[in-house]
Amino acid sequence: TQIGSGLMGVLYILDEPSIGLHQRDNNKLIDTLARLRNLGNTVIVVEHDIDTMKAADFLVDLGPAAGIKGGHLVVAGTPEEVAQCKESITGQFLNVTRQIPLPAKRLPGNGNKITIQGASENNLKNIDVSIPLGTFTCITGVSGSGKSTLVNRILNRAICQKLGLKTERPGKHKDIVGLEHIDKMIVIDQSPIGRTPRSNPATYTGMFDTIRQIFAMTNDAKMRGYAPGRFSFNVKGGRCEECKGDGIQKIEMQFLPDIYVPCEQCHGKRYNRETLNVRFKGQTIAEVLDMTVNQASEIFDNIPKVKSKLDTLKAVGLGYIRLGQPATTLSGGEAQRVKLATELARKPIGHTLYILDEPTTGLHLADIEQLLNVLQALRDHGNTILVIEHNLDVIKVADHIIDLGPEGGNLGGTIVAQGAPEEVAATPESYTGQYLKPLLKQK
Repeated sequence: TQIGSGLMGVLYILDEPSIGLHQRDNNKLIDTLARLRNLGNTVIVVEHDIDTMKAADFLVDLGPAAGIKGGHLVVAGTPEEVAQCKESITGQFLNVTRQIPLPAKRLPGNGNKITIQGASENNLKNIDVSIPLGTFTCITGVSGSGKSTLVNRILNRAICQKLGLKTERPGKHKDIVGLEHIDKMIVIDQSPIGRTPRSNPATYTGMFDTIRQIFAMTNDAKMRGYAPGRFSFNVKGGRCEECKGDGIQKIEMQFLPDIYVPCEQCHGKRYNRETLNVRFKGQTIAEVLDMTVNQASEIFDNIPKVKSKLDTLKAVGLGYIRLGQPATTLSGGEAQRVKLATELARKPIGHTLYILDEPTTGLHLADIEQLLNVLQALRDHGNTILVIEHNLDVIKVADHIIDLGPEGGNLGGTIVAQGAPEEVAATPESYTGQYLKPLLKQK
């Protein structure tokens, strides 16, 4: 629409326009943005896609890391200039000194499989799809080819129905064979880990229960007769009653959005003075909640129950987030990795099917690298990872690919190619295969 309008001198701002696009469609998007610029406009794009960066005239790279370690200008210049900056993580991926490696070997699975027979919901053309268990499997295809219909509308709902969970009716299919081989299913998305500021990484992972018990076992707490409940900001006793343990107070504005200010009584610490007199290794409960995962890891180094959960958060690249950081302030990618870390910390019980729908949305290549390490670790525990994905760096490390298409809408809904990435890349009809082929030749 904008190109057709022929406007000049317009500033266009796009926030991650490549989200949800197949590489073929992404290239069309890049061409469109270049044409907008050529008309005499300015195009500003917030983006993680490497091809979009290479096509840009000028890059502004912020960092060097995330959270409290970010917020600085690392480098600004042409893609070539950014690629030469050693301090820039983005630059390292641009000059290919750092890249997501191909796996040493692809796993064949445990011999069992789930087969969806006669899938015909929406544009699916009565197809039979088999997912090998014990593998990292990617469902690929251009936008609108039927990926979400197959996984979310049919498989996900059918498994929920089998497990007796409340769900909508599964999409049209004849049968699903092999569900007896999985014990549970977990869908990991980028939705928030909690809807209120009371939820945080410490409460979601379960480590806060242990931390409260540790504080209750200190001499200070025993002398005062404090139980673990004293260190909860959700119940009366230890919390600040002025703000009910929120640490903030809401001021209602009649014709404007409500504003939040720190509590005047506790100054945002959530607890009353008596509770804050109890210390563990010199730290109050409020100070512990204000620590980053990396800092807390040193304090709780000798407490395995807490340390193991902190280690998994570090493993997924979240060492910079604070234990008590409100869930509402975490990005979608951060919330997703908190969920993955929680799963990784659990003791393996039975066979779990993990379903992720475009988990790389909003993630930098360095974050994708850490995400893949976690997903592969979950698979190595004997589980199955099923991912709907467009990102070629994820697709290239998969054990098995099911490529739907060839186009979107009525021209999609069939299996174009399936098998290892090398097999899909050898299929001329597969758009995914065409773009995947060069990546499989990397050294």
